[in-house]
Amino acid sequence: MSFEQALHAVAGVEGWMTDAQARRLWERARALRAGEKIVEIGSYRGRSAIVLARAAADGVEVVAIDPHAGNDRGPQQIRGTADQGEADHRAFEANLERAEVAARIRHVRAPAQSALDLVAGPVELLYVDGAHRYAPARDDIAGWGTRVRAGGTMLVHDAFSSVGVTLALARLMFGSGRWRYAGREGSLAEYRREPVRGRVRLANAVRQAAQLPWFVRNLAVKLAIVTGARPLARALGHREGPWPY
Repeated sequence: MSFEQALHAVAGVEGWMTDAQARRLWERARALRAGEKIVEIGSYRGRSAIVLARAAADGVEVVAIDPHAGNDRGPQQIRGTADQGEADHRAFEANLERAEVAARIRHVRAPAQSALDLVAGPVELLYVDGAHRYAPARDDIAGWGTRVRAGGTMLVHDAFSSVGVTLALARLMFGSGRWRYAGREGSLAEYRREPVRGRVRLANAVRQAAQLPWFVRNLAVKLAIVTGARPLARALGHREGPWPY
């Protein structure tokens, strides 16, 4: 299955993942071997889950964790209703069926922290795109990050874009001796689980801190969009989608 076919499979599926970000997910999932595991935190209507499942080889387990409770559904959608959650759940299942990956994905309909006890074993690829407020983002990165095996990968969406996610990364990752920053694709940041010591640790922190001007730019873009100043958003370089991600 090619990446282009995966993109075709998610055409029309709602979500906040660019094509370039989808390619990075695809490439990391494609590198896994049978018996290894992918965990996604935050599935919404299945856009990223479909890409991961289409990329994964036979025998790679794909776990999608989302309570579909109506809250934390996306930008400016922190609070919602149970009916909205049910609508998301139905759309998620229909989209997976349409993309022919429903049998490849185990959906855990529970909050991410509760799911820690429902998913056994180490994780080779972790994709974090759950609630973007500081406390839940911190808990997802810290709690599920410990499940990523040595040499594994963690991808965090809305990094250096969402205030809560960025604060969580600054708290947990900038000075970490266990995670190496491997770059980003837009707001999708990549980390590798490996020792980071001495001067390399300092350089690792500096590389992440160097993304903060882009974070400030994103905050300005969001303010411009919310206040209706879209010409300012365009002047700041915002071109794709209704929100910078």
